[in-house]
Amino acid sequence: DLALLSRHGMKKFMKTLLCFCFLLTTLCSPGLAQEKHLTIGGKNFTEQYILAEMAKLLLEKAGFTVTMKTGVGSTVLRRSLERGQVDLCFEYTGTAYTVYLKGNDRAVMTDPEKVFVFVKAADAQRGLVWLPRLELNSTYTLLMPRQRSGDLRISTISELSAYVNQHPDALIFGMNAEFWGRPDGFRNLMKAYRFRVPPQNIKKMATGLTYTALREGETDVSMGFSTDGRIFAWGFVELADDQKFFPVYNPAPVVRKEILERYPEIAQILLPLTRVSTQDMQALNKAVDVDKKSVQQAAQDWLTSQGFI
Repeated sequence: DLALLSRHGMKKFMKTLLCFCFLLTTLCSPGLAQEKHLTIGGKNFTEQYILAEMAKLLLEKAGFTVTMKTGVGSTVLRRSLERGQVDLCFEYTGTAYTVYLKGNDRAVMTDPEKVFVFVKAADAQRGLVWLPRLELNSTYTLLMPRQRSGDLRISTISELSAYVNQHPDALIFGMNAEFWGRPDGFRNLMKAYRFRVPPQNIKKMATGLTYTALREGETDVSMGFSTDGRIFAWGFVELADDQKFFPVYNPAPVVRKEILERYPEIAQILLPLTRVSTQDMQALNKAVDVDKKSVQQAAQDWLTSQGFI
């Protein structure tokens, strides 16, 4: 009987009742009862690990619990996103356009805004939302050691093509398996530039090893990414894509529509990453691949230096 409670007892009772009501409201509210959890996916090279880690740090700061599923190839990651096995990943406009959406219009794929608008509209029909793209362009490139490039007078892919056609067995090429077969990869590059490398002169290896093999003289030409810090640190030369074969590769966070509808704040949380430039990513990649800093530390250092965490 409440009338029999002392004043002290009444206060204690009311406090307990309020706590109970708050707990009940929390459990009955979908937004509060459910933990804010996201699964971030990523590909199997340094830049992707860094971008995924940056997103993780920003989201954790905003109260999300994040699970990481990184270290896979492009097609596996895309499938995982479409099937809901990951909620968010960083995808490249050029990859989405040529590999997933089968686009082949060079006027689109080489224009940063046109290709972004295209992939954003096309993926919207698949329940995938492209958030604002980053500044950096992580395009494919062919690399040679500076000395070797100078000795052979090869500074463009057209000059490489002419040399290979005259000396088909002279150069060893290094690349990963994905670059060999993808639409914007080496097999179609040879067609576009009209040269052919004998199969025995092509070494397929993990992405990171292409740089090491080139540095150690195991290959003469290797695939790479324009944002990789090892290009300058290890004295490589990027061969100019003078026929503009490679598409633009601006990364952007791609989120499943149902996740963004549940947590619309994700777009604002990740907006700071649009400021990552090509030069920033070169420095970040170098910090990890050359200076041996951890991915976590490199990502945290950049975000801290920009005042984002």
